[in-house]
Amino acid sequence: MFWLVIILLVFIFQAATILLLEFRNPAKAVAWLFILFCVPLIGFVVYYFVAQDYSKRKKLRKGGSRIFREMRETIWKQARIVDDIAHMPGDRYNHQQRLFNLLSHLSESPITGCNRSKVLTNGEEAFAAMLREMEKAKHHLHVEFYIFRDDVIGTRFQELMIRKAKEGVKVRFICDGLGSHKMSWSFIRKLHDAGVEFHFFLPPLIATIDRRVNYRNHRKIVVVDGKVGFVGGINVGDDYLGQYPEVGFWRDTHVQIEGDAVYFLQSTFLNDWKLASGKRIMEPQLGELFPPHICSGDERIQILGSGPDQDWDAIQEMCFGAISVACERIYITTPYFIPDPALYEALKTAAVSGVDVRIIIPYQSDSKLVHLASLSYLEELLRAGVKFYQYRKGFVHAKVMIVDELLATVGTANMDMRSFFYNFELTAVLFERSSIHRLLADFERDLEVCSQIDTQQFQHRSRWQKGAEMLSRMLSPLL
Repeated sequence: MFWLVIILLVFIFQAATILLLEFRNPAKAVAWLFILFCVPLIGFVVYYFVAQDYSKRKKLRKGGSRIFREMRETIWKQARIVDDIAHMPGDRYNHQQRLFNLLSHLSESPITGCNRSKVLTNGEEAFAAMLREMEKAKHHLHVEFYIFRDDVIGTRFQELMIRKAKEGVKVRFICDGLGSHKMSWSFIRKLHDAGVEFHFFLPPLIATIDRRVNYRNHRKIVVVDGKVGFVGGINVGDDYLGQYPEVGFWRDTHVQIEGDAVYFLQSTFLNDWKLASGKRIMEPQLGELFPPHICSGDERIQILGSGPDQDWDAIQEMCFGAISVACERIYITTPYFIPDPALYEALKTAAVSGVDVRIIIPYQSDSKLVHLASLSYLEELLRAGVKFYQYRKGFVHAKVMIVDELLATVGTANMDMRSFFYNFELTAVLFERSSIHRLLADFERDLEVCSQIDTQQFQHRSRWQKGAEMLSRMLSPLL
C-alpha cells in the first residue's frame, strides 16, 4: 500500500507539472497527459527532453547583435521596400489595408517590389533549375535542406558543390541533424576534404542533451551569389523524382526568385548558419553577400520566416489574416493537415460565409499517425462546406495556399501545428497575378487526379476508424 501511495504521488506530481507548464496551451497539455497515462514516467522523461519549446526561445534568437543590425541596414538600403499599399499591384488591395498592415509588421522581412519569380512544379524541374543556377556561382553558394540523401540526385549536388569549392567559390552547406541523420560520414568527408563547409543543424544527441530536440530546421534554401534563390517544399532525394516504388509519383512545388527577396533568403540562411556552426559573418563580407543587383522584374514578394528564433509566429498569422479576408476562394495543398484552433475556425467561418474552400491532402500518406490525425479534423469542416480532395496519383507534398487573387504562398510550412509553432520554416508570399494564376492552374490540374471526400460516406466510416482518428487527434499538437 505504501508503494502504491508513492507511485500515485509521483504520477500526480508529473501530471501537475505538465499542467502548470502548459497552462497556456490546453491542447498540448492534453496530448502530453495522454502520453503520460499511456507510459507513466517514460512519458514525463520524454516531456522533459522534448517539450521545452517556447521557454528556450531566448537562447535561439539572434537578438540585437551588431552584425545583424548591419545586415538589416544593408538590405534596407539596397532593396525596394513596399511600405505603402498604393504600391501594391493593381487595385486588388484597395480595401485590404488591414491585411497589408499585418503583412508589413509580421516580421523583419517586408514586402519587396523588385523581383522576378518562377514556379517550379515537381522535383525534376526544381532540381534542374537549382543545379543550373548553382553551376553559375562565382563567389558563394549557400545550401540548406531538412532532408538531404546521399543517393543519385544527392551525389549530383555533392559533386557540384565539391567542384565549385575547388574553383574557389565559398560553399556553405547546412542539413537538419534529424532530417538528414542517414547521410553517411564518407559522403560528408568528401565535402569536407574538398573545402565545403558543412554543419548539421542541432544533431539529435546534442539537441537531446540540451533539450532542444523539438527544434527542427525544416527550411529548404539555395542562394547563389546573393542574387538567385530557391525555396519551397522539395528536399534533395531520389524520392522527390518518383524513384521510390512504395511512394510513386511525388507532387511538389518550389519557386525560383531573383531580386530583392533573395536578400531575405540570404539573411535567413546566415542566421541559421550562425546557429548551426557558431560562426559569425564578418562585416566586410556583407557587401559580397548582399550585392546590389539590377532590377529585372517588378513582382512584389515577401519572405516570411517563423520558428523559435522569431518573435512572431509569422506564417500562421499570415495564413490566418489572409483566410479571414477571403471573399471568393481559398485553395490549399498540404501533405499534413493539422490546423491550430484559430485556423480551423477561420476555414470553417469562410466556408459558411460562402467562400469556395478547397483543400488537397494525400490519399496515402508517409505517416499513418499524422494521416489519421488529419482525417479527424475533416468532419465538421465538411459539414461547414469545406471541400476536401485526396490526391491519388502518388504522394502530394506541396505546401501551397491561394487566396482570391490577393496572394499565393509557396514554402516549407505544412498546414499543421508543428510547422506553425515549433519548426524553423520559410514561406514565399507571391502577389503577382501571373504567379497566382500559375499556381491556380497547377491546383486545378491536381484536382483532376483527386477524389473528392463525400460528406455522407465520410460520416459513416467505421467505429474503429473513428476511434483511431480520435486517439491520433489527441496527439496532434505534437505531430
